[in-house]
Order: sequence, then structure tokens, then C-alpha cells
Amino acid sequence: MWRSHLARSLHQHRNQPEARFMHLATVDAELRPRNRTVVFRGFLEDSDRFQDCLKIVTDRRSKKFMQIIHNPYAEASWYFTKTRSQFRIFGKLVVIDQECLDAELQNLRQQSWQALSDPARIQFAWAHPRELRSPENFDMPQPDSIIPLVDFCLLLLEPTEIDRLELRGNPQNRWLYQRDEKGNWQEQEVNP
Repeated sequence: MWRSHLARSLHQHRNQPEARFMHLATVDAELRPRNRTVVFRGFLEDSDRFQDCLKIVTDRRSKKFMQIIHNPYAEASWYFTKTRSQFRIFGKLVVIDQECLDAELQNLRQQSWQALSDPARIQFAWAHPRELRSPENFDMPQPDSIIPLVDFCLLLLEPTEIDRLELRGNPQNRWLYQRDEKGNWQEQEVNP
């Protein structure tokens, strides 16, 4: 359904590294919107508990982490230039950090850590984000590639609503997708 359209856009943009970047919006403690660019790390596959989830990683020390703890609802947005398609994905973020007691989720966290490049992994060993910069904050050994660092978190965006807009054509085309309580998706074509 919506996921096959997103997968098609990702495939058609596979030679453009920036196509893996999406925008993730959360809400802070003062109820102000906060938006940032994150890297799409793939879909969670082979899970009955979490269907169609998008994988994202974050640092436990980031403001984003605390925003998600206080309010797990978020929206991701993507725009693909070749296909001229836009996706807005609303849902709940599931945080998988070192304190998560679920063995299956910890295994997913470890797999995500192992899938990172060395330059991506070392960022979790750097000094606290948003503190004053100092050269010694970046002079450290490469972390273990097997065992995740304490501050590494896997986020799963569990979608409940999708808004897909195709900007080709006149008029343009738009679909809304909603997941019901049983996990089934309903598709509805709407005005652009």
C-alpha cells in the first residue's frame, strides 16, 4: 500500500544519498514544535509486534530524546525530487535504549549499532551535544562495533497515518492512509 510507493521513491532515488534524509518533528515540553533532519535506517522487517516501522537512531543525550520521552508522537516528512512525491508519516515513536528490558528490541538495537559506519558510531562517543566545543572532545578511540554505547538509541516510528501527495499531473494526486486498531491500513483518495 503506502509503503510500496515509498519504497519505489527510495529506489528511484538510490543514487542520491540525500534521499535517505527525512525531517522528523516532535513537540518540546513547552508544546513548541521541533524539527530536524534524520537518516532513514530502513524498515523494521519480520516483526509481528511492530508493522511498517521506520528505523531512526538518536543520542540519548539529545533534546530530541527527552521530547520523545514526554510525548512520543511525531511526524516525519519526505520529498523526492525525481518522483515529485511527498510523504508525511504520523505515528508514535518507540524508544529502544540501553534500559529497554525487551530482549527482541535490544537485539534490534544491537543490529542497528552494528549496521552503522565507523564515523556514525564515533559520534555517540563525542562530548555531550550542544555543549561548548573543544578539540579534545573529538580525540577518542573508535567504539566497539558490536556492543552499542550507552547513549545510542534506536527509534521506531510506528505509523498510524500517512499523507502521500504526488505533485505530477494536473490536478495532482493525493491519498490518505490510516491504520485501524487491528493494524489494517485503509486507503482513501482525496483532493490534493
